[in-house]
Amino acid sequence: MRALLLVAALVLAGCGFHLRGSFSLPFDTLYIAQPEASELRAVIKRNIEAATHTRIVGTAAEAQASLIILGDQIQKKIMSLNSAGRVREYQLERTFVFMVANAQGWEFVPQSTIRITREMTFDDAAVLSKQAEESLLWRDIQNDMVQQLMRRLAAAKLKPADS
Repeated sequence: MRALLLVAALVLAGCGFHLRGSFSLPFDTLYIAQPEASELRAVIKRNIEAATHTRIVGTAAEAQASLIILGDQIQKKIMSLNSAGRVREYQLERTFVFMVANAQGWEFVPQSTIRITREMTFDDAAVLSKQAEESLLWRDIQNDMVQQLMRRLAAAKLKPADS
């Protein structure tokens, strides 16, 4: 039994398997170009500090790299209507555009987009529960977006992307 567990551990280690949520960022220090009071900045900072050895600094000048958020758009689109002309289904969409560069302007991660969508049914008879469901879906979208961002940051190269 022990031999089987040892073989499984060696196979997983040999194929590059890592637990989801454990990242190794190539930057020792990172600046997040967002206001200190921003909820998104707080979530990104919390994830980086919890899953990496990278330290978040207060200014771009003291950082090895800066996470620059170029856009963060949230949309709620009507997908379908019922026979009475009332909304039956929504699509929730978040589009996040970012890049990672240093103080000299070298791009470690060129402009990139993360787009996440979720569908949600709607029922006029259950408005409060549907509002709660929508809040949970938005939180899930944000968590998924931050995890994708973390994977892209982990894949960044310290050598500028242009050279």
